[in-house]
Amino acid sequence: MNNPQKKYDIVIIGGGPAGLTAGIYAARSRQSTLLIEKGAIGGQIINAAMVENYPGYTDGISGIDLTGAMHKQATKFGMETLYAEVTGITISGDLKIVRTSGGDFAAAAVILAGGSERQKLGVSGEAAFTGRGVSYCATCDGAFFRDKEVAVVGGGNAAITEAIELTRFASRVTVIHRRNELRATKIVQEKAFADPKIKFLLETVVEEILGNNSVDRIKIRDLKSGQVSLLKLSGVFVNVGSQPATGYLKDLVKLDNNGAIIVDERLETSVPGIFAAGDIRSGSIRQVISAAGDGAMAAVNAGKYISG
Repeated sequence: MNNPQKKYDIVIIGGGPAGLTAGIYAARSRQSTLLIEKGAIGGQIINAAMVENYPGYTDGISGIDLTGAMHKQATKFGMETLYAEVTGITISGDLKIVRTSGGDFAAAAVILAGGSERQKLGVSGEAAFTGRGVSYCATCDGAFFRDKEVAVVGGGNAAITEAIELTRFASRVTVIHRRNELRATKIVQEKAFADPKIKFLLETVVEEILGNNSVDRIKIRDLKSGQVSLLKLSGVFVNVGSQPATGYLKDLVKLDNNGAIIVDERLETSVPGIFAAGDIRSGSIRQVISAAGDGAMAAVNAGKYISG
């Protein structure tokens, strides 16, 4: 292990709403603070074209704008940002050594706020056509499918919101869901059902993604009849749930059966001085407002831990 490049009071892993709010609170308390993010600042919420349930924004706000403002606010108070992937954490006396692709960093306390990662369908053709018709982000890739037919696989809030977002570009959006009813909240469902561009195939699963240089059709199966058919389209947007991003933590902190981090009432993990906030922790309701609350609580309690 290399010698740490620098020591911080608090290192935050993950730049979503939980990590950014933790950064605001930690930096404002004059704790030296480093936030590490391997992708884009904002986490999965940047895929949301409009967040309508965050307090104070009566007309809604895009996920990118909301988390962009959070990052600017934390930076104003002195938080540093490193774009790198965390590969592991080790304990060295009272310090936590955070190993990353950009070097090693020491911290008195660590806040795990890495959120969750999109689950894959696990069907033939999915990996081969990722980036060539298969996408996991409508906000990122929707414009590439202007005037084309696409499918969204999933039935939760995120999936149906992406279907609505895609109607801005695609000529038709087919929602494919394995259950006989959607899991999205009623207000989101109402918007989707009222959109003439959106078609629904319930009790249906994708069995294979096909094409030449890019996706041009998918094989689907009706779960009631067992009938298999082909659906012609140009894009498949996968949104069938997510898993906590805890792969590098399995031998460090206690996880529940779903891989989420188990915490106490102070959001402290099984390792003293390591806290968890947002979607990555067990029991999270996976909402922006609760993630932000978690971030604030974790930062306050991390500060108390440091001060003894």
